Amino acid sequence: MRFAPAFLDEIRDRVPISSLIGTRVSWDRKKTNASRGDYWACCPFHGEKSPSFHCEDKKGRYHCFGCGVSGDHFRFLTELDGLNFPEAVERVAEMAGVAMPARDEQAEEREKQRASLTDVMEMATSFFEERLHSADGARARAYLRERGLSPATQAAFRLGYSPDSRNALKEHLAAKGVGKAEIEACGLVVFGEDVPVSYDRFRDRVMFPIPDSRGRIIAFGGRALSSDAPAKYLNSPETELFHKGNVLYNFVRARKALAKAGPNGGGAVIAVEGYMDVIALAQAGFDNVVAPLGTALTENQMELLWRMSGEPVLCFDGDQAGLKAAWRAADLMLPAIQPGRSARFALLPDGKDPDDLVKGDGPDGFRAVLDEARPLADLLWMRETAGGVFDTPERRAELEKRLRELAGRIQDESVRFHYNQDMRERVHSFFGATRGGGRDRGARGGKDAGQRGRFSRAGQAGGRTPITESLGRSALVKRSGEVMSVREATIIVALVNHPALIDENFAHVEFLDLANADLRKLHAVLLDAMAHDMANDRSAVIATVERAGCSDIWERAVGLIRKTRQWPALEQASLDDAREAFGQALHLHRSARTLHKELKQAESALATDPTDENYRHLIEIQAQFRDVQATEALVEGFGVTSGQAGRA
Repeated sequence: MRFAPAFLDEIRDRVPISSLIGTRVSWDRKKTNASRGDYWACCPFHGEKSPSFHCEDKKGRYHCFGCGVSGDHFRFLTELDGLNFPEAVERVAEMAGVAMPARDEQAEEREKQRASLTDVMEMATSFFEERLHSADGARARAYLRERGLSPATQAAFRLGYSPDSRNALKEHLAAKGVGKAEIEACGLVVFGEDVPVSYDRFRDRVMFPIPDSRGRIIAFGGRALSSDAPAKYLNSPETELFHKGNVLYNFVRARKALAKAGPNGGGAVIAVEGYMDVIALAQAGFDNVVAPLGTALTENQMELLWRMSGEPVLCFDGDQAGLKAAWRAADLMLPAIQPGRSARFALLPDGKDPDDLVKGDGPDGFRAVLDEARPLADLLWMRETAGGVFDTPERRAELEKRLRELAGRIQDESVRFHYNQDMRERVHSFFGATRGGGRDRGARGGKDAGQRGRFSRAGQAGGRTPITESLGRSALVKRSGEVMSVREATIIVALVNHPALIDENFAHVEFLDLANADLRKLHAVLLDAMAHDMANDRSAVIATVERAGCSDIWERAVGLIRKTRQWPALEQASLDDAREAFGQALHLHRSARTLHKELKQAESALATDPTDENYRHLIEIQAQFRDVQATEALVEGFGVTSGQAGRA
């Protein structure tokens, strides 16, 4: 349903966002300034011990500096509570005391249809529950007893039994007035042009109701009791209610368990492979467990896991199939990982699933597996090196290439940088030990000694290789307190002259890493203006700059921008032009700062261990520096004279 922007603005304005979010979090007393409408809390979207979740009543928005979530009233309700957008609007309108606008008749009809389908699914669930405890449910009850599930656990998960009949459920629903079309729309019967008479989809099976994010039953899973059944496990087909790639089994219970534990509870959501694993673990005291529905983990399911905790634990069977499933999950999540958003992998003993483990070793046995869960980087390294033979330079180079390609798939620049660093350290440790062996050293001793001598002669004291003269002059490697670079000045001047960019790039502005000491002062002034809600217009920001005694720095920065003709950052430029110039400068800046860190690490590595690989890596970083230099010169319209322009 579409809502008029004026209506959405009205209900947002009437309800302080802190009053909405305050029902789900506890505000931090030290950091919160209620009189200014400025609130801080531990993030409800991921577990943390110190408050990094920020909420502003004046802007009607929230942002977490830990996991990166942000949004308004409606986004909070859809993300945290799993409401759809119309439901979120209705919730806020109710708080605001404003009547909802008349709904579109067709949309209303679709909503009624969905509601009626969930009613049918509820009837089917009750029918299966009743039949489990009837005479014809004896085999199902015996199976559940053999699996060690108590009556209380069976009731909590609403387990049931579908009779060995082609029409028992269909006739039961028809007797209650449910139409043929609704039964078919729920996926409860098999029908089609080649099926003369529809028949019950689930027959002679233990039934597992599958709830959605609000606890409404939207599908079923059935476990066959007969050994000659075509499929041991059978799920509902895709329907209007059920899209299995978007659902996690036990999502509601797991989310409640994590919320009850609180942000300092130290818990993380655990993902296992099947229904029985979830139920057995819940009976053993692990309520924070979910499972995909008979398929490999999907992107949408991964997003659901990250909503509950920043570092979910993915638990896979210890056989080869389980290991392959873990690798698929690692590849799936790799591009999307961010600071505070990753996963750990727990691999079970070979041949055992979680159900077997808690039966044999009790809850402590499963906790021991969780304690040994390995981070994503470990799993990737294990996959790329397991069983490999790296006895030639070509094979070692191939491994390094694969690891660089894996890290290159990570979209977040900061995490990508650290993954590259981590993989290089692993490679160095792995191959360094090999080259340290007697036979390898004897085979290469003369050449290695010559290379080490060459590195030492080329370097400074301690064997350190200097950067080239042109790189030394570059603004990319200037030390803090030296020349004010055009790139950094462009970023700050554009933000002051066009404050809309501050809100658009909130996270980047907050953690901006500047080399120049004077521009860092202006950045601190900007942060202060943001904290006091005075970064909404240029005049307010300029006034804050003047009060901070930074007018001379501001004038020098503007003068540098005028001299180098970076006009899009100036006040007279349009916002679109300023946005483009700011984006280019920010991209170059982040690339340069990352490369600067990599250069220092490469120099240090070569100084302590002068090997071919470390020397080659240093040369690669220097080449990347030159590429960024060339790009920067093209964008800014100046080359090696940028330093002279900055000194004027």
